[in-house]
Amino acid sequence: MNRERPDELPEEEFEDEEELSSTSEPALDLGEATPGALKAGIEVIADFARHLPNRPGVYRMFDRAGEVLYVGKAKSLKNRVTAYARGMAHTNAVARMIAETANMEFVTTGTETEALLLESNLIKQLRPRYNVLLRDDKSFPYIFLSGDHPAPQIAKHRGSRQRKGDYFGPFASVWAVERTIDALQKAFLLRSCSDSYYENRTRPCLLFQIKRCSGPCTGEISHADYQGLADQARAFLSGRSSAVKELLSERMQAAAEELEFEKAARYRDRLAALSAVQAGQDINTQGVEEADVFAIDEQAGQFCVEIFFFRNKQNWGNRALFPRADKSLTPAEVLASVVTQFYDDKPPPRLVLLSHELAEADLIAQALCERAGRKVELATPKRGERRDLVAHAQKNAHEALARKLADNAGQQSLLNALGQAFGLEKAPRRVEVYDNSHIMGTNAVGGMIVAGRDGFMKSHYRTFNISADTIAGDDFGMMREVLKRRFSRLAREAGTATGSPPPCGEELEVGGEKPEQTASEASLPADAVASILPRLTQSDAPHPFPSPQGGGVEPRPENEEPEDETAFPSRPDLVIVDGGKGQFEAARKIMAECGVTDIALVAIAKGEDRNAMRETFFMVGKEPFKLPPRDPALFFIQRLRDEAHRFAIGTHRAKRKRDIKTNPLDEIPGIGPSRKRALLLHFGTVKAIQRAKLDDLMRTPGVNAATAKAVHAHFHEH
Repeated sequence: MNRERPDELPEEEFEDEEELSSTSEPALDLGEATPGALKAGIEVIADFARHLPNRPGVYRMFDRAGEVLYVGKAKSLKNRVTAYARGMAHTNAVARMIAETANMEFVTTGTETEALLLESNLIKQLRPRYNVLLRDDKSFPYIFLSGDHPAPQIAKHRGSRQRKGDYFGPFASVWAVERTIDALQKAFLLRSCSDSYYENRTRPCLLFQIKRCSGPCTGEISHADYQGLADQARAFLSGRSSAVKELLSERMQAAAEELEFEKAARYRDRLAALSAVQAGQDINTQGVEEADVFAIDEQAGQFCVEIFFFRNKQNWGNRALFPRADKSLTPAEVLASVVTQFYDDKPPPRLVLLSHELAEADLIAQALCERAGRKVELATPKRGERRDLVAHAQKNAHEALARKLADNAGQQSLLNALGQAFGLEKAPRRVEVYDNSHIMGTNAVGGMIVAGRDGFMKSHYRTFNISADTIAGDDFGMMREVLKRRFSRLAREAGTATGSPPPCGEELEVGGEKPEQTASEASLPADAVASILPRLTQSDAPHPFPSPQGGGVEPRPENEEPEDETAFPSRPDLVIVDGGKGQFEAARKIMAECGVTDIALVAIAKGEDRNAMRETFFMVGKEPFKLPPRDPALFFIQRLRDEAHRFAIGTHRAKRKRDIKTNPLDEIPGIGPSRKRALLLHFGTVKAIQRAKLDDLMRTPGVNAATAKAVHAHFHEH
């Protein structure tokens, strides 16, 4: 990438400009920033630059609405921000980012390595518009071997590592973990049951009978011998597979020589299970014991990063990631951001193989070493087995991206057909479909599913717990409540951006929904910083200096900036409700009350005899109509409706299941787990407790008089 750089800028500023352009807006041409806006942004940045120290740190850039535009690190904050203040932008995206900047915040760190670690953490949390972003945040599964119990448990694990024990992974899929655990149970006879299940066993379970567990719960094997099995499994997963297999082979031969053929057969079966673990991989290694392989491919301005996981000379699967990145970036620049973000919440292996040379490979390697507490090597191999592994990953990245582009093209054609079917001016970018589910008005929930160019956007799905104010079983009332809560929130967010109040009256928070963090709420999480940067120095954020426009953050004027045509919008272009004319009218009225009149609304009523292909559609200004039976748009709408139906019913069933599991004793104040257990052990069932007299309750071991009176009053004074 050819970039002109003025001779008068110091070397630090050259590096800054190159890094800035490596984290710009995803895959679009934003157009040039207007001179007036660019000048205003430069003045804002210059005001901050005058007061900054010549120290390493992390900076954040905000727009007028308080949204985080960009998070970056610097060896020298003063030099970095000064480079921005001179307006030396090498791409339209960088110029536009400078023009949008209305505020900045800073954190100083002890070293540039700490700044890199903090930068990756903040990018994942805040998801700034101009940074390279990983769009697949699903956690990777691990195999967990507990270390806080006399009989260690082997289990699948995801999430934080709070429990004491050993974690082996990551695996690319749950299927790979379950298959490996299945083989390890056959090989080492380890228990997979929970500790509570283990403690309550009085005889061995079925897994013992089919030779998948050694039965430590009932003393079928001593704890010492069981620990030996656990140590063998730990050694095998840690890479010492040859030693474990040799030990089992020696024991099998010794048992055979002593004519203990059944014992020898058990060792034979365990050896076969271990061989199945190692032989069942698509591609294994000979000289690479532990490594992650990253390969990136670029097509049509989009990127795909394929990651292969190798542990114990075995392939533990692969995962394709599709980062959001500007099309002007080089693959190496995108790959550098992906690697640092990927290991933000997981330990790196001893070796990381890359398909491209990284400009800051040494700095990234040092950061990974600090995170892992041991040496981590970053390498771009040129020959040998390592190069073959990278080439294999590169091929998979190319094929995965080709499939992704083909799927996106097909999905876009369906959205185009949907827009034509409903007479929209252009194809919808975000489609929201609503459905409700309940049984006779109980456990009522509303569901919202979202679809876009990438298919079903499940991270945008939302559930709504219907409030008690809505009459039970009132489908129209439930639809009104769901849409009021949804669009009042949109109105509130729009009011925050424009400085005007929402037009939709009193609003209710979305039940069951995890609130999305708004940009104005984004601040530096102290606990996250402390966990990542033990030597983090004093923070300079939030920055105390006012912006040159005077007096804090101002709302963005309308039509000042064109809309980002690639970022997935938060506001729908098309709303579909499952129901007939009644649901349509309820939805239309509540959207009008919220001031939402520019979003297309469609209601879909089931056909005669609830037969597919005969659905009737309702829209504003049109008579009810049907689509041709073989219209691709009709099939797409049916898929959307069925997905909304599935999501709403699944949420309703989960809520109903939770209610069924609720114990009536939980509703009594002062009844905790110990007293509830004492009552159940004494009386046997909740019904017996309900029928019990006060004297009987007071004679229950572990239950005092006050508790007995509370229980008796709960069941008898209604």
